Amino acid sequence: MLHQQPATSNQQPATSNQQPATHNPNGNLPIDNLSGGCKFGPMSNANEEEAKAPSHGGANTRMYPVRGMSCASCVANVERALVALDGVEAAQVNFASEKVKVVFDPAKITEARMAGEIKRIGYEMVTGDDQASNAGGESEEERAVRVAWRRLVSAAAFSGTIMVLMVVHMFFFTIPGYLAMTAVLGAPVVLWIGRHVHLGAFRSMKNRSPNMDVLVSLGSLPPYLIGLAGFFLPIQTFIEMAATIMTFHLIGKYLEVRAKGRASDAIRKLVQMGAKTATILVDGEERKVDLQDLSVDDVMVVRPGEKIPTDGVVISGESSIDESMATGESFPVRKEPESEVIGATVNREGMLKIRVTKVGKDTFLSQVIRMVEEAQGTKVPIQEFADRITGYFVPAILVITAATFASYLIFPDFHQGILEWGAGFLPWVNPGLSPLATAFVTATAVLVIACPCALGLGTPTALMVGSGVGAEKGILIRNGEAVQTLREVKAIAFDKTGTITRGKPTVTDVIPHGETSEQTLLEVTASLEHASEHPLAKAVVDGAAERGVKPKDITDFTSVTGKGVKGKLDGEAVFVGSRSLLSEEGIDTEAVEETLVALEEDAKTAMLVARGKTLLGIIAVADPIKDEAVQVIAELEKRGIVTAMITGDNRRTADAIARRVGISRVLAGVMPDGKVDEVIKLQDEYGTVAMVGDGINDAPALKQANVGIAIGTGTDIAIEAADVTLVRGDLTALVTAVNLSGAIFRKIKENFFWAWVYNILAVPVAMFGLLHPMIGAAAMSLSSLNVVYNSLRLRKIRVEPKYDAPEVAAE
Repeated sequence: MLHQQPATSNQQPATSNQQPATHNPNGNLPIDNLSGGCKFGPMSNANEEEAKAPSHGGANTRMYPVRGMSCASCVANVERALVALDGVEAAQVNFASEKVKVVFDPAKITEARMAGEIKRIGYEMVTGDDQASNAGGESEEERAVRVAWRRLVSAAAFSGTIMVLMVVHMFFFTIPGYLAMTAVLGAPVVLWIGRHVHLGAFRSMKNRSPNMDVLVSLGSLPPYLIGLAGFFLPIQTFIEMAATIMTFHLIGKYLEVRAKGRASDAIRKLVQMGAKTATILVDGEERKVDLQDLSVDDVMVVRPGEKIPTDGVVISGESSIDESMATGESFPVRKEPESEVIGATVNREGMLKIRVTKVGKDTFLSQVIRMVEEAQGTKVPIQEFADRITGYFVPAILVITAATFASYLIFPDFHQGILEWGAGFLPWVNPGLSPLATAFVTATAVLVIACPCALGLGTPTALMVGSGVGAEKGILIRNGEAVQTLREVKAIAFDKTGTITRGKPTVTDVIPHGETSEQTLLEVTASLEHASEHPLAKAVVDGAAERGVKPKDITDFTSVTGKGVKGKLDGEAVFVGSRSLLSEEGIDTEAVEETLVALEEDAKTAMLVARGKTLLGIIAVADPIKDEAVQVIAELEKRGIVTAMITGDNRRTADAIARRVGISRVLAGVMPDGKVDEVIKLQDEYGTVAMVGDGINDAPALKQANVGIAIGTGTDIAIEAADVTLVRGDLTALVTAVNLSGAIFRKIKENFFWAWVYNILAVPVAMFGLLHPMIGAAAMSLSSLNVVYNSLRLRKIRVEPKYDAPEVAAE
């Protein structure tokens, strides 16, 4: 696995009587994750390296198409060959998308060297130069469908003619030169059109790792060659059977390739969503340019009905933007100057002038495509078990085939009884054949009925379709492991600010004390907070501005970690912060203690304000709870998932918020660097834990959790650290993500069930001579198709919660 979960420790279960976080100026609302940030894009924060999870040293991670794979055994061959190379750290093949995800050190190995090794074992890895040459041309999926269709049509033309001749020859009249006709018509099908199968079989046997090609090759080539012996010996010919088996195989491959193309529609749709051109202002005049010619800081003009070419910021105009392609939200979003916009979204109303902020690979759409591709290139843990089994599948079938052939020669009377019984209700069973002919036909049926393809397709097709469905609904799954793990989660820990709350605190109460006026209280508070970088500071300054109060200049400004801020206003000491800050300065707060407690029990952050030794009053700030939070928490708790909230707030405020939304576990007074420890404690207590957060300081905890879930309206670093991203920041999408993971995993289990049931039932039936090879070849193709089309049914499954999120009770 490319993605590994961090190890957990044996720390004791979390307690709830921790001390207030030392990073919090007022002892209540923490700094955590109000840093805003835009959706995706380059990360430039100074703390980025600390926030990121450990990664492969100087390695590159790339996706390459691989041609020539026929079944899950080929997957193991390609992965083994790449990992054995010096400089390749990891390799994962997605059989459904026919791509390999390689982590390698470019200082030690080149793409050409890797491609050469893959070519040596009989496959083709399309590297950078070849991919670039195909840019703008047909995609790998389109090429695969075209090639498979050409092979199918050619084979069907010859085999169809053979079948017509066979019916006439058997039921109407003897055709002179029938054997010669079928031999000539069958040769192109078996020897030319199907040559890639025989070459693949030869290479896989040469590498001592037999694959699906070996089974099809042995099921078609020997029957054809034995049929040619009919020119010299009085034996039954099997040329018709050989040509039909190869044709059925090609029919199945074409339908499989086409269905797999539908499974990967999500990426194709995402690529097609982007605009092709943009209108920009150059020296005051409009000029139309190709999208790739856009540069950061260009000014785009976007009229109503047009797609926004790339990510940017509105500098002029107002409009409603349809962002459904990015967030899954059907309602247009209002945009005005300074609003961020996403490329490929649609301008519905007014004309906008937008300054370009991101181009190329840095844009939201490009990063979504990359994340979906990465998810489709990973494996669900259950697939690793299937891959190990599949590695032994083809050799086992070859042994069973040889044993079946020998059994019919050694125990002909035993098998004859079964054949005579079967002939009573199966028209294709012929007990009149010689023991040698019966042994040959039966062994061929065993070869062609076995289908390792269905086993190899079970997981990747479900993951491809499921990740595409998620992308359409604003849920980005980074890796397959998260799909299996999310459905097993026993507890979900939520960061508070920006996750449960909106992350936009506002001033709710201005309470002067004694003879202090509201104007004076706001002036002192706004002046101090104007110099602060704390998230609450902006809320206070904005609240004062709304009330007509402007901040004054402060001198000797000091931030007292975990307690508040202080400085000098007009030469006199002023303080804004917690009880402990004012207590240290010898300022008595007992007179307002009852008011403080009431505010905190109402989930508000109360800041004490003083000048000199005089208490001026209280400023209270609240961060509104998201409308959907109550329903989401209730739904999770109803499913038996324990919900926990990790916050730097004091116990009283945290408990008030938890009561309001229904959270059962509160971890209060947690410092940013303590979040990882709290997640570890939850893991020790509950096992599998998910963490939901949006801030820079959430990133380590997101990585520590078994599943990290980032709110898309949060910072890039949190998103990079997460396994799942909820693009629009709506907590309802969390329930959708849990439902989707369950639906994907159910499909994976269904696919494995049907693939195994098919092989467990079909192979013994073929061994007893009750299955004709032609029927076996058709059934083998249908088995693979059943798995792919079962995965496609994910598109029709409802994964959104069935409730309407109510408004939270007034605060």
